[in-house]
Amino acid sequence: MRAALESLLRARKLDVTLAPLGPDGELTGPAYDAARVAQTGTPALDAALGGGFRRGHLSDVAGAPSSGRTTIVVRAIAAATARGDAAALVDACDTFDPASAAAQGVDLPHLLWVRGTGDAAQAVKAYSLILQAGGFGLVVLDLAGAAPAAVRQLPATTWMRLARIVEGSETAALLVGADRIARSAGGATIACETIAAGWQGTAHRARVFTGLAPAPRLIGGRRTEGGGRNADAGSGAKPPKW
Repeated sequence: MRAALESLLRARKLDVTLAPLGPDGELTGPAYDAARVAQTGTPALDAALGGGFRRGHLSDVAGAPSSGRTTIVVRAIAAATARGDAAALVDACDTFDPASAAAQGVDLPHLLWVRGTGDAAQAVKAYSLILQAGGFGLVVLDLAGAAPAAVRQLPATTWMRLARIVEGSETAALLVGADRIARSAGGATIACETIAAGWQGTAHRARVFTGLAPAPRLIGGRRTEGGGRNADAGSGAKPPKW
């Protein structure tokens, strides 16, 4: 019976929902399949994610300004266009900078950039239409600059509908916000945090602040290849270098 169900799910491209059983019959989480992930362009994140964002699933990136969330998004888009995928970005508040993105490796002719006016609901509609159209390897909805109250007012069914649209497809769907928004069962949540990089100098009035270092952290989401969950994106005690 199980084999028949698995065969039916694969025939309808819904096999990404399968969770293999361990030797004692326990669930071990989604199987790793390199063809079903979209690399993020950040090796440390790819390692924590088990290869990258899962295709056919909705993931999200959350963090305050200067926490590294934009770097993650731009690198993911650059990685998508570098491997020949078409990418799409719904930029709710028109904050995307094409010049700096191109400098990070984004192939702009392979990117559909939808510029918004700050209306979260309209941005979600545009995102939904792009997901339904298909043909994209990575589709990002950036709501980071939208009013938090407007994002919270969107019904929970909004995210369930988006997850359903992308389910079983070859698209990795990504939401970006100041706070966590939503993810599908096989997606991942990346919490972007910052730590002080420290100070240069010892004199009280002559020290120089060296800035903030991004420290993204994977919360829940897919398992790493080693079987662990809630893995930090960095290795060891130090955050990844950007």
